[in-house]
Amino acid sequence: MLNLHKAEFIRSAVKTADFPSDGLPQIVFAGKSNVGKSSTINKILNRRNFARVGGQPGKTIHINFFEIDKQTYFVDLPGYGYAKVSKSERDRWGALLETYFGTGLITLGLQIVDIRHKPTADDKVMADCFLSTGQPFAIIANKLDKIKKSQLAGNIACIRETLLLPEDVPVIPFSAEKGTGRDEVLALIEAHVAACAAQAEDAPEL
Repeated sequence: MLNLHKAEFIRSAVKTADFPSDGLPQIVFAGKSNVGKSSTINKILNRRNFARVGGQPGKTIHINFFEIDKQTYFVDLPGYGYAKVSKSERDRWGALLETYFGTGLITLGLQIVDIRHKPTADDKVMADCFLSTGQPFAIIANKLDKIKKSQLAGNIACIRETLLLPEDVPVIPFSAEKGTGRDEVLALIEAHVAACAAQAEDAPEL
């Protein structure tokens, strides 16, 4: 079990040398700028303002690393799809993300989408990036509290279809507001960390 009280901010990465490479699992959170990514991370950790909730979208401009219980990293990627950011800034983010995705450090991808709407072209690009790593991947469909129960199945099907998700990729209905879906996301994270730890133990020493 992860002790979520032992969570600390480690650093903001702006270049390859900043990425931790100590072998701990790196659980990566991505989502467009107004999807509630920081609120989702805060809800999972049960901490009110741990991942800062920006006053305006597009505030996370680096890759932020948080160490959880000295067992894993939560990695907060810059929010994407925010029009008011300059092209040069978007290009810089893009290059940084491309570098990070090419490192092989990502062990689990968690992409946050808005359950109310069909995923955007940017959502599709991000999902493809995660799928290309060959690592475990899940979708957190946030803002569940904003739709009717009768819309749930259809909206989930739309997300799966638009993002072309393989059957083994879960789509977890979630509400950062109410906490619905938190247990399921946490179970997924803890199972992943345990599996990585077991794999590390079984690995032959060099």
